[in-house]
Amino acid sequence: MPPAVDVRDLRKQFGSVVALDGVTWQAEAGRVTAVLGPNGAGKTTMVECCEGLRQPDSGTLRVLGADPWQSPSEHRARVGVMLQDGGLPNAARPLALLEHLARLYSAPRPVRQLAELLGIDRFAQTPVRRLSGGQRQRVALAAALVGAPDVVFLDEPSAGLDPHARLDVWDLVRSVAADGAAVVLTTHSFEEAERIADEIVIVAAGRVVAHGTLSELTTGRSLEEVYFDLTRRAAS
Repeated sequence: MPPAVDVRDLRKQFGSVVALDGVTWQAEAGRVTAVLGPNGAGKTTMVECCEGLRQPDSGTLRVLGADPWQSPSEHRARVGVMLQDGGLPNAARPLALLEHLARLYSAPRPVRQLAELLGIDRFAQTPVRRLSGGQRQRVALAAALVGAPDVVFLDEPSAGLDPHARLDVWDLVRSVAADGAAVVLTTHSFEEAERIADEIVIVAAGRVVAHGTLSELTTGRSLEEVYFDLTRRAAS
């Protein structure tokens, strides 16, 4: 079976700035792939290309076997996206928003169940503009998952959450992968990567400097130590 996400020699340049310099990695169905890297490393550009929001200059990119830049609506319905800024309408109320989104899919997740899992039921009638950062984060995650996608891209899904909510999100992400979806998440949290990722991709200076399981990358060292070693070398 081919990878759910297959990135090969991806390149992207903005003027004189090289954002992606021959990036290659894969993400498998039924597994969580965590992407780590310092700010400016190219993570966001790379994931935006995978989501079909940005067109690479060269290289090969396939998500569920299709080019995400040219994919039809049927393909896009199989891909869930949680953007960094949430992209939520300020006047909407969380539960009504999720119920509206669910109607756009043929076989969505049960909205009430999803809202309870993420604690959204406790602020379901509060307008988005009045939600805290952590509450908005939960709604954005639910919006990415409500369509029961086959591939999910999550941008720092547990950022700004309290410890209990973080554990709930991690459990949900693991369950989504266990149901067969490929989950790709960007994170700055070593604990998050260690706790829930099956595969880890480390990006620095527009290149993938490491890709493998936690045990393959660390070999007795901590992930934090390996990360700083690789990213400092790439920047020098």
